[in-house]
Amino acid sequence: MPLLAVAAAWGGRGYARRLPAVLLLGALLFSWLGDGAGTFFPFAPELPVMLGAFGLAHICYIWLLARYAALRPFPRWALVFVAWWALMLLVLWPTLGGLTAAVAAYGIVLAGTAATAARCSRMVAAGGLLFLASDTILALRIFMPDAMPDWTNPLVMLTYCAGQGLIVAGVLRGGLRARAAHWRRPAALPAHG
Repeated sequence: MPLLAVAAAWGGRGYARRLPAVLLLGALLFSWLGDGAGTFFPFAPELPVMLGAFGLAHICYIWLLARYAALRPFPRWALVFVAWWALMLLVLWPTLGGLTAAVAAYGIVLAGTAATAARCSRMVAAGGLLFLASDTILALRIFMPDAMPDWTNPLVMLTYCAGQGLIVAGVLRGGLRARAAHWRRPAALPAHG
């Protein structure tokens, strides 16, 4: 995540003081804190800290994508993310214990990121899907480890890094630059007639 943040800062230079750049870098920072929850916060229980940090990352992404990178309304097919959330809760419910509410809330922001990404470019939408896939695999590995083969462990990081990489690249390539140019353009004066 630090390397991706450097790439995002470099690619978004000139917009460093704008809220979109802050949201993008904030999403990457909170993702990094989630990745290293046990290292950065050794005094706290790892899984709740990880969920909290990743939840904040998703909130940054949702805000960024909805406000500054969206190109179209929500597509109807994005309702699949509601079904994904319900199915994941149903499958994981018996193993969640005291984390049920936290996992349910995290699932909402995770599905929200994927759904909001669906409003953006294809690159960002693909990144949102890969991010969702990563957390789906990770949830199954954490709460149902016996059901997941060992080869899924590297798949978590592969889909996670590729997903965030596509979101960052897509935002910088399309939405952020296009919106930044729009912000600089003076508003058209009303026609008199």
